Amino acid sequence: MARGVSLRALLIGLVAVVAVCAIVSWAELVITYIQIGILQFPPVVVGLFVFIVLVNAAVRRAGARAGLTPAEIMVIYLMMLVAAMIASRGLMEKLLPTLVGVNYYATLENNWRNIFFPHIKSWTVPFDPGGPEKQEVTRQFYEGLHPGEQVPWGAWTVPLLGWGVLVALILTSFLCLAAILRRQWVDNEKLAFPLAQLPLEMVREETAGPFLRNPLTWVGFALPTVVFAVNGLHMIYPALPQISLSRDLNQYLTTAPWNQIEFTTVYFSFAVIGFSYLLPLDLLFSLWFFFVINRLQDIPAYYAGLSLDPMPLYPTRVYKGYQVMGAYLVLVIYLVRMSWPHLRAVFRKAAGLGDLDDSGELLPYRTAVIGLLLSTTGAVVWCHLAGMTLWVAVLEMVVYLFVVVLVMARSVAEGGLLMTETSFRPLNVAQLFMHKSALGPGNLAALSLVDAVFARDLRGLLLTGFLDGQKIADGVRLRRRSLLWAFVPAIIVALLAAGFIEMVLPYRRGAVTMYYYPYVGNSLWGFQDNAAALVGPTHFDWRAPTFFLVGAGFTAFLAIMRASFAWFPFHPLGYALSASWSLIVFWFPFLVAWALKVLILRYGGMKLYRRLRPAFLGLVLGEFTSAVGWTVFSFIAHQPAPFFPWP
Repeated sequence: MARGVSLRALLIGLVAVVAVCAIVSWAELVITYIQIGILQFPPVVVGLFVFIVLVNAAVRRAGARAGLTPAEIMVIYLMMLVAAMIASRGLMEKLLPTLVGVNYYATLENNWRNIFFPHIKSWTVPFDPGGPEKQEVTRQFYEGLHPGEQVPWGAWTVPLLGWGVLVALILTSFLCLAAILRRQWVDNEKLAFPLAQLPLEMVREETAGPFLRNPLTWVGFALPTVVFAVNGLHMIYPALPQISLSRDLNQYLTTAPWNQIEFTTVYFSFAVIGFSYLLPLDLLFSLWFFFVINRLQDIPAYYAGLSLDPMPLYPTRVYKGYQVMGAYLVLVIYLVRMSWPHLRAVFRKAAGLGDLDDSGELLPYRTAVIGLLLSTTGAVVWCHLAGMTLWVAVLEMVVYLFVVVLVMARSVAEGGLLMTETSFRPLNVAQLFMHKSALGPGNLAALSLVDAVFARDLRGLLLTGFLDGQKIADGVRLRRRSLLWAFVPAIIVALLAAGFIEMVLPYRRGAVTMYYYPYVGNSLWGFQDNAAALVGPTHFDWRAPTFFLVGAGFTAFLAIMRASFAWFPFHPLGYALSASWSLIVFWFPFLVAWALKVLILRYGGMKLYRRLRPAFLGLVLGEFTSAVGWTVFSFIAHQPAPFFPWP
């Protein structure tokens, strides 16, 4: 019989939420090179989860009644998962710097004061848009407080309340989407949800599962643990050797046409290999294969004289970014087509015309559909009030929520992607028809803020946590609807804890001394790109619609072939993700995992595949536990930590 959320699990979970926020903030913003919360399966959560499981096992051996049940442990896990995403790239690391960076870095040279300040609504930022550059509230944020100064909470009150409304609307839309999509993705399509497998394996140990007693688990665990121990000692004692986990391949491509291939590197992640072992072979093959094809496209493009300039704000090129955009749109159409019988039943139930049973879902379907419509409409209205014209606000939220977010969620549920990164913004969709300067400075000022907080960097996407949570609930007989009692308090406490910590840290230490990405990167790139568009050439770029159609057409071909022939080896999701930072980082581990899985299945069959599964999950456990261990060591000993291969 399914259970609800217990009070003790909720209380322990809230304490763990605060701990996660503190660890993530310190590791990512102060230590800077251990990005412990940016992944969809955050290492910080894994490390604390292992600790909780081991302590609980010891407690249960002493007295079974005192120990937590598997359902209670998973409630704590899900609350920590939500907290890590909010504290990291899912929200807070992007929100706070974005609201002050444009003022601190405005200069006479970039002229942001005249271009953007008149169009920034005063309730959206803590500084005065009618005032000068580098105002005191922003100077203190970036340079630190002088002796006797206090954090200027008053200046932040209105903008944080204002942005809190948009955050609440978007998170509500995520919960509604998760409720609508679950039955189709879990029950009908039976997607793998690879990121839910390891925590479920670990709590099964609390009943009859052999995972933590299996020697192969600890063989897998030992391999990354030893590697990171060696590399950590090298950081402390440079005379000792290290084991390199990254290699820039462009250093070997020095002659034409090979030197035209864009940034290509090898990152060797044991954790990604471990997760990838769970993926279907066709998808695993497509992920690395289309990345290689993506890189090789630069050679014929070079000979054809095509401009190889970069896609603004993304690590790909313009002609590839628009291919990906076309791929996303067709992929969404493909997903909706596959899901249409379910979606039609959901809409009929919401309209009171159907008898589909939704008593076991996260939300009643009527609540989910109406909630999605109202939250999306509310987000559009918010963007309009923040300075966007109505049609731009609609474009921003519809493309973000129903194209980009949907494909990213699918990449995690089906592809096990640890990192949700796209290659275009909703703004780029408008460029299919016009130059972005035609939108005017009002739209571009508001888009620079909203894109930086939500639409540009999708890492820490909370929708994937809500979807994984429902899969996990099934595995431990936890009522899905009771998850709201875990998710909502975790979100509220994480917002308060992460907001407080990540406000105090820069004001005390000075953001200029902290991690560059949130303070000098993501928060400014949109303003830089949009300002250049307003003062530079305004000609229409023919590559946008041309390569959009190329990407859409090729993805349609892949989708039709996949639906028509069971033997077809290419998955359209691999092509859609081929230009993303996710595959730049993970393509090589995907290749390694694919090769190993092919060999294992060919020479050992499913029996050997199942037998080795604990060893591959042990790789994940070892790498992520090492990351948490080295973070704690670095904090206590004030010593450097080794590099972990998921930048």
